[in-house]
Amino acid sequence: MAVGQTIRAYFGDTVMLLTVIALTLFGIAMIYSAGQLDVPDAAVERVWRMQLIWFGLALVLLFIVMRIQVRWLEWAAVPAYVAGVLILIGTLFFGTGAGTAASTRSWIRIGPIGIQPAQFVNVATALMLGRVMGAWRETPRSLMQLWKPIAIAALPMALVMKQPDLGTAMVFGGMLVATLYWAGTPIGLLFLLLSPMLGLFLAFWGWVFSAYMIVLLLFLVLYRTYLWEGVLIVTVNLAVGAIAVPLWNSLEPYQQNRFTAFLDPYSDPRGAGYQHIQSRVAIGSGGLLGQGFTEGSQKRLAFLPEQQTDFIYAVIGEELGFVGAGLVLLAYCVILWRLVRLAERLSDPFAGIVVFGIFGAWFTHILVNVGMTVGVMPITGIPLPFLSYGGSFLLATYIGLGVAQRVALEQGRI
Repeated sequence: MAVGQTIRAYFGDTVMLLTVIALTLFGIAMIYSAGQLDVPDAAVERVWRMQLIWFGLALVLLFIVMRIQVRWLEWAAVPAYVAGVLILIGTLFFGTGAGTAASTRSWIRIGPIGIQPAQFVNVATALMLGRVMGAWRETPRSLMQLWKPIAIAALPMALVMKQPDLGTAMVFGGMLVATLYWAGTPIGLLFLLLSPMLGLFLAFWGWVFSAYMIVLLLFLVLYRTYLWEGVLIVTVNLAVGAIAVPLWNSLEPYQQNRFTAFLDPYSDPRGAGYQHIQSRVAIGSGGLLGQGFTEGSQKRLAFLPEQQTDFIYAVIGEELGFVGAGLVLLAYCVILWRLVRLAERLSDPFAGIVVFGIFGAWFTHILVNVGMTVGVMPITGIPLPFLSYGGSFLLATYIGLGVAQRVALEQGRI
């Protein structure tokens, strides 16, 4: 018992920490496997070594962050957020593309090293949301009371979409919804906040959109919203419904294909649907136990695109089968459960919201990446935490882990 208490006193939540480290080492092994091709590709073969170096740096950064007091983190929220937003603005002018995002302005190059600032701004945004919502003394009852957290998340989200990087931008939205929920925002109010997005998708089916608007009107009456707020919500939903089709028609053909390919990948099997098809074939060919480590045929023949980054989960499914892919999801469940468990036991509102903001960011990454890999979500180019190759993302996730571990250390609620 004394040994366990001593370990927790220095390392915080040891279950979460050891699970993350084990998952990262497993990820490095799978990145190595992703580079074992029948047609050698030197660039892909050596990335596992770079990931190992990034892992070493991430561990150093983790233990540095774990030494920073929570009060200092709260004080640093504003300058970190402002600095992050300014860097994102600079990225629009001086940024470059990399990897699957070669056509974007998502990266800043420092010599031979590329850094993706948006990954680090996620953590700064979580701190800022915690600082603002941690100061709430009563439960919000109207959308007007939510304008500060909405603006905090919307600003970096808009800048990242401008790059454009839809996948990373979605993470800010997931973090906002998670933190608003944890701060006590009623579910009904969250529904009203998200209703325009729902209306935008339903607007393509006239009768469905009409039924949705009737349900929305009934909800507004039963929920007893303020008159001006109800009028605003209805107006915004009607507006997005009116512009949905013209907005779709204004998109370039390749942009439309990205959204339609996941519904019917075989409508464009050599183009927009190619990644979906190859990923699903790879996972399906893995069966129960997989084809064996480094032996995946889709991967070895280079049919599987970006196998070391966005589609690392497809490599796992092909080589380790349903069992291996399921164990990875189980590991993620353990990590997310420990974050929720920590957040619900905290007495400090700032710390609890920040921890749940980290939960929201990681959950969004896992949901979207695995979803696009198995073909139930559009491909957006979003990495899988601790598994996908990428230095910026690994460092940023370990900073988030360090913040959660520091909170656990101070609160003593492991």
